[in-house]
Amino acid sequence: MPSLFAFLHHLAAFAFVSVLAVEFVLMRHELDARTARAILVADAVGGASAGAVLVVGLLRVFYFEKGAAYYFHSIPFLAKISLFVLIALLSIYPTVQFLSWRKDLKAGRAPAVSEPVRRRIRSILHAELAALVLLILNAALMARGIGHAA
Repeated sequence: MPSLFAFLHHLAAFAFVSVLAVEFVLMRHELDARTARAILVADAVGGASAGAVLVVGLLRVFYFEKGAAYYFHSIPFLAKISLFVLIALLSIYPTVQFLSWRKDLKAGRAPAVSEPVRRRIRSILHAELAALVLLILNAALMARGIGHAA
C-alpha cells in the first residue's frame, strides 16, 4: 500500500509541475479564445493535482510511511510544506484572473488581458516554478534523511 500512495503522490506532483509549465508557455502567446480555454482547463487540472498531492501526501505522512513524528522533525519536510503553501498562495492571483475570463469565453470572445496583468501572471507562474525547484530539492534531502532533527 505505501508504494501505491508513493506512486499516486508522484503522479499528482508531476501533473502539477506539467500544468504550471503549460500555463507559463501559453501565457507567452496572444490570448485567443482557444488558448484561454486551454489555460482554464490546465488551471483546473492543476488545482485538482495540487489537492491530490496534499491529500495523498498527508495520508503518506500519517498512515503509510515513517509517521508524523518523524516528518515533523525534518527540516526539509517543513521546508517542503512551507513551499507548497507559498505556491498555493501565489496561485490565487492567476486563478482568479483565469476564472474572470469565463464570461468572455462563453460569449465566444477572447478575454481582454492587459500587458501588465499578463506580465504579472507570468511572473507569478515563474515564481511558482522556482519554488517547485526548491521543493523538489527538499524532497530529495528529506528522502535521504538530511536535515532530520534527532
